[in-house]
Amino acid sequence: MIFLTVNLTSWSDRWALAGISVLTVFVILIILVAVLQIFSTVAKKGAQLAKHGSRHEEDLLENATQADKAAVAIALHLYLSDQHDVESGVLTINNDTPSPWQFAEQNQ
Repeated sequence: MIFLTVNLTSWSDRWALAGISVLTVFVILIILVAVLQIFSTVAKKGAQLAKHGSRHEEDLLENATQADKAAVAIALHLYLSDQHDVESGVLTINNDTPSPWQFAEQNQ
C-alpha cells in the first residue's frame, strides 16, 4: 500500500489541504444526492407503469370466463394447502455416537 506523505510546514499548505478535504466531501455528497434523485424518478416511473399494468389486469379479469376463474381458484387452493406440512411432533435424536463437544467436556 502506498502512503502519501505531505510536508505541511506552512499554514497555507494546511489550509489548502483542509479546503481540498472539505471540497471532496461536498462533491461526494452532491453526487450521492444526484444518484438518489435519479433513483427517485425511476421509481416514480415504475409506479406509473404499475398503475397502467393494473388497469390491464382489471380488463383481463372482467373478460375472464367462469371456467378461468374456477381454474385460478383451484390452483390457488392447491398451492396454499400444500405449503403447510403436518409434523408429528416427535423428536427423533439418536445419541449413539458421541459428539466432539462431549469429548471436550471429558478432557477438561
